[in-house]
Amino acid sequence: MSLALRRTLLWATALIGIYVGGWAASAPRSFYDSFPGLGLIWISIDGPYNEHLVRDVGALYLGLAAGTAFAAAQRAEAAAVVAGRVVGLAWLVFSVPHLGYHALHLDGLGAVDVVAQLVSLGSTVVLGALLLLGPERGRARTP
Repeated sequence: MSLALRRTLLWATALIGIYVGGWAASAPRSFYDSFPGLGLIWISIDGPYNEHLVRDVGALYLGLAAGTAFAAAQRAEAAAVVAGRVVGLAWLVFSVPHLGYHALHLDGLGAVDVVAQLVSLGSTVVLGALLLLGPERGRARTP
């Protein structure tokens, strides 16, 4: 993977974390009632409101976003590759069980919501997996 593509994937992943995490951490009731926005509602159908839990999820996403932005900002290719792999692994460790839970709890969602939710949650799995890839052939390998 080229350094430019790696940085693009890292920034895209960081933006996901900032969007979800910033909203959940700063306005937990709004997040619970209205996430993901655009007239879709995915959180409130899954149980009673818990401000502590919503804020913690927001902080988790913001932490992942911070690490991802740090990786994207690395100037040296080797550092960007290593940091990108670390945050890719972190996103996978979080995203695979997160996607698994939601895939098994789709009650109350319409067809559009089901597809949109699975695609959006699957996107962080795909992005995390892509970040595990090494540099392009012919480039220096990372330790």
